Amino acid sequence: MMNYEMFKEVVAEKFRDYLPDDLKKMEMQIHTIQKVNRTLDGIYLISGGKGQEASPTVYINDMYEHYKECNDLQEVLQTAAYKIEHDFKNVSMIASVNLSDAKDNIVFQLVNTEQNRELLAGVPHREFQDLSIIYRWIVKAGGEGIQSIMVNNGLAKSLGLQEEQLFNLAAENTRKLLPPVVKSMNEVIREIFMKDGMPGEIADMMIGEMPADKTMWVITNAQGINGACSMLYEDKLHTLAEQLEDDLYILPSSVHEVIAVSASMGEPN
Repeated sequence: MMNYEMFKEVVAEKFRDYLPDDLKKMEMQIHTIQKVNRTLDGIYLISGGKGQEASPTVYINDMYEHYKECNDLQEVLQTAAYKIEHDFKNVSMIASVNLSDAKDNIVFQLVNTEQNRELLAGVPHREFQDLSIIYRWIVKAGGEGIQSIMVNNGLAKSLGLQEEQLFNLAAENTRKLLPPVVKSMNEVIREIFMKDGMPGEIADMMIGEMPADKTMWVITNAQGINGACSMLYEDKLHTLAEQLEDDLYILPSSVHEVIAVSASMGEPN
């Protein structure tokens, strides 16, 4: 099995062969991309036409994980080529969105400050404890999920928005578009069991009862996407603390959620 660097070279050489004819004509570039909590190698296809600023990207790192699972280079290349072809169909939709509509669709995202120093250098942000608030523009939301763009310095300039304006817009929009929710871990596990087809009464028997002050609480949003920013809405945390009649420890879990526990459960290490 190839190591990552060798795999990357093979992908750079062979990926174009798996693209449909209209995409084969485009220039292919590989760039290092700063994403939340990690650095990735991304493949771009550039048409050269005017206005082609939003290019779909497939990540060689993800392709390599697929390759390690299946050990089939052809399957990996075909899958990635299909993905970028599919994503290209959405590019025109994103590029044609009216910039004036963005103001109603700017939302929060929370990221770890230390792990994202390079990313933060290129995006409007503000620090919050040991985390940083950045901003995303939701360009499409529906049954297939949410498509959003991280607001970097260039996009913020195009929108004519300073960081403070972005913060104020996101404070209003996030609550409306991605409403915060608080669930006990038992509720979350029950939902997972029932999603897998387990009857509710059996799920209840398996989970059992847990006293509220001994329970872990999941702070997220209704969509479960970038839900960690829900901790910015302190009214939800105050309500939970009043319910438990105790202070809370907040434990960052991922960009999608944080965990809250009663302070009486013990001191953090």
